[in-house]
Amino acid sequence: MMQRDLKPRVLADFEGKWDLTRQITHDDGSQARFEGTALWTPDGLGMAYLETGLLEMAHATPMQAERRYHWGPDLDIYFEDGRFFHRVPAAGGDARHWCDPDTYDVTYDFTKWPRFKVIWRVVGPKKSYTLASLYHRC
Repeated sequence: MMQRDLKPRVLADFEGKWDLTRQITHDDGSQARFEGTALWTPDGLGMAYLETGLLEMAHATPMQAERRYHWGPDLDIYFEDGRFFHRVPAAGGDARHWCDPDTYDVTYDFTKWPRFKVIWRVVGPKKSYTLASLYHRC
């Protein structure tokens, strides 16, 4: 039986390499899948986050994909250009990012640490999808 680790997360908890799988489901039923790794590395001001992997979409050639963010010591996440994205709730839970005209709602689930889930629900005039990511230590 797996014990649940319910303590609040701190930035150091994320350091290192993680396996990452992501399922993207659009409201029209189309789907995509991402498989790769996420790497948190200290950068003096927090941690640099880099995810790399293969993105597979229906009716398209699989492609290499990557995403970069900066995580601050208080679990604030920033885009590569320095703009604030959102704060990760240390104990898990919900956060929101507004990118006019789209709303990005996220839930962090740390109840099975060192595995965790991040589920985004994105809604806007031309967007409507769910993005479910599962992280686990390599």
